[in-house]
Amino acid sequence: MSKKCIISAVVMFVMTWALGFVVHELLLSADYSVTQGMRPPAEMQKLVPFIIAAHAFFGVAFAWIYVQGKEDKPWLMQGLRFGIAVSCLAVVPMYLIYHAVTPVPLVLAIKQIAFDTIRVLLMGAVLAWINR
Repeated sequence: MSKKCIISAVVMFVMTWALGFVVHELLLSADYSVTQGMRPPAEMQKLVPFIIAAHAFFGVAFAWIYVQGKEDKPWLMQGLRFGIAVSCLAVVPMYLIYHAVTPVPLVLAIKQIAFDTIRVLLMGAVLAWINR
């Protein structure tokens, strides 16, 4: 991995962790608190290492895949296109499956899809800017 790819992976890890906090702890925490079957905050705190690992894998893979497929095209559109592709590949299917197999209501799943799609679009734009 090149130095720029390593920097990209670190930045993407920080972004996915920080934006994940904004989405799930600030914007959606009220929805989660009234959804039966969700872990209580005290129980979830014990599992934070798994959340960190998930964000680390996502950040590294997000950066690595982008760098592998980067083309000599305008950087912003390339980053947004990548964010849309990741959303279609990971975000939308994940939350639709969560709705189907867990007690996540459809309205919450749609909010998760919308907010996390915005998250990966922002990440794609920053990643493209770093690698322009």
